Amino acid sequence: MSEMAIPFSPLTRGANTNATPLPPLLEVDRKPLTKKDVAADHPTWCPGCGDFSVLALYFKLIEKRKLHHEKITTVAGIGCSSRFPYFVQAHGAHFIHGRALPFASGVALSRPDLHVCVFGGDGDAFSIGGNHFSHTARKNVKLSYVVMDNQVYGLTKNQTSPTSPVGYKSKTDIWGSNDRPINPIKQAISAGATFVARTSATNPNHVLAMMDQAMDHDGFSFIQCLSECVEFHPGAFDAATPRKGGVFAEISKEHDVTDEYAAYRLADEPWPGQFGVFYKTQRPTKNANEAKIISDYRAKTAGQADWQILQKSFDRLK
Repeated sequence: MSEMAIPFSPLTRGANTNATPLPPLLEVDRKPLTKKDVAADHPTWCPGCGDFSVLALYFKLIEKRKLHHEKITTVAGIGCSSRFPYFVQAHGAHFIHGRALPFASGVALSRPDLHVCVFGGDGDAFSIGGNHFSHTARKNVKLSYVVMDNQVYGLTKNQTSPTSPVGYKSKTDIWGSNDRPINPIKQAISAGATFVARTSATNPNHVLAMMDQAMDHDGFSFIQCLSECVEFHPGAFDAATPRKGGVFAEISKEHDVTDEYAAYRLADEPWPGQFGVFYKTQRPTKNANEAKIISDYRAKTAGQADWQILQKSFDRLK
């Protein structure tokens, strides 16, 4: 019997849910992974892209938390930032545009021993994936969603995105956008996310701290990470970058992160706003609710063979 196998989870093995569970397998001390161990293909982003910083900090997070390959799960949609799974040597999936969250939800619900990390961009998350963002938040699925917001569609070469500011000129708005951009923080809070934070790729220590707290959170954790597109929207976040004359204003320690209305008001401050944890609360996760349904049903069918349970289901259809 392997000493490094994953401990038994009733949600991950076999169709016979009434079978006697296997005993937990032994764990042994293992050397923590380094960046070299988890780095895969060389990133293909444009030189200077903020996504490089987020990827490097994800590697640091893995090393800090002493995760091993079988415990790392990276999911993304489509877009520049969504190439993340290609660059991480571990389990992951590059899913279809805007649909990363439903796929990640399935992984999180079926594998309670994992903490799923999802990465995306403002177009992937808030445009085609906007509906999934709202519903994953309200269901409070246990996973972390880091959205690298560059306020433009970069992969498809400069189109207006849901977070592009008024007046932004792109291939789809050559005269300048006149549509009001969404506020990701306000949207996440109002949708029901239980952990909502903002950071910037230019402040690596802050990014790492936010990602670390997000992984500790038991519920849906969302991080808006400002990540400059140096090719199509350079200088977009200078106002929040001290080395470029801006101000990186952190949320006061006196802010009550459990006060939803205070968090909402804080998120409504003029651009670039403040950085840190806006809102954090605890409520039952989708994972816990589903596990209870399964547990309660198993208790009702204890001692019955699979065919007997199936037969009762057929009988009810008559």
